[in-house]
Amino acid sequence: MMRGGSGASPWLRAGCDELNSTPDKKDELPIMTHPTKKSRRTFLKTAGIATTVSLTGLASGTMPTAKAADRPKRRFQLALASYTTRKFDLDETLAMARRVGLEAICLKSFHLPLKATADEIAAVVAKTKEAGITLYGGGVIGLYSREQVDQAFDYAKAAGMTKIIGAPSPDMLPAIDKKVKLYDIQVCIHNHGPGDTHFATPETSYDRVKQFDRRIGFCHDIGHTKRVGGDPAAITRKCADRILDFHIKDVTEATKAGHAIPCGRGVIDLPAVLRTLVEIDYEGYLAFEYEQEAKDPLPGLAESVGYVRGVLDGI
Repeated sequence: MMRGGSGASPWLRAGCDELNSTPDKKDELPIMTHPTKKSRRTFLKTAGIATTVSLTGLASGTMPTAKAADRPKRRFQLALASYTTRKFDLDETLAMARRVGLEAICLKSFHLPLKATADEIAAVVAKTKEAGITLYGGGVIGLYSREQVDQAFDYAKAAGMTKIIGAPSPDMLPAIDKKVKLYDIQVCIHNHGPGDTHFATPETSYDRVKQFDRRIGFCHDIGHTKRVGGDPAAITRKCADRILDFHIKDVTEATKAGHAIPCGRGVIDLPAVLRTLVEIDYEGYLAFEYEQEAKDPLPGLAESVGYVRGVLDGI
């Protein structure tokens, strides 16, 4: 059985070791720290030209796009996965989410420890609500034992969360199945790509979950899917009925060596991914998990949010 120790990949150990709520060196994934290939100035210049052309075309009626009233309406909300701000406290995290206009948040244990008391949880819930942000989930949380499963559901229930973003071992799925029926809380299995022998992508893992309650599904991390050589848009469409949460990001290459980069600068066909989410009528959250630049994530996060909003405006 896979555990959070040597049996799990480095990505799983870095992303799922929730019991220690204090950030440490293992949370800075080395794969995410390489310099970007394009300068932000070049990217923004290109994006600005594209936006100008798009707006000009729409104004003149010459572009083959649907009228705004005829475009399909997206049913998902933009959110923040707070692993992005793992080097910052809750107040700073909420401020950054508001700064870039995100509507919801999934909290990592850095910002709401799994061992928090009822009063501590209530205080975090109140602070998040006061910021005008929906606290929809927690994770990624390791679910390798009955104790961890029980703890995660009690934690989520106390915080009013509707989703647990989890990394379970396959033998825990029957216990998780019973819990989702009892608590009516979704468990969204986070795929971790290369090195994840159980849940590399939603497609390779679909048969593991299809026998269980439909509230057990996937948090599709398209960065990891791309790093394992998968097609994020095609897999999202194929596994649509079990996509319960979504981590939006970009990576530099479709190999294990690929690392995070602001959205629009990497190799993922994000317009195709976003178009697919609209077409399958996805109604969950689209959470930005920007792992790069842990000590200064706001510029890259803002760039990513702006890029995704621009693409969505054109769909």
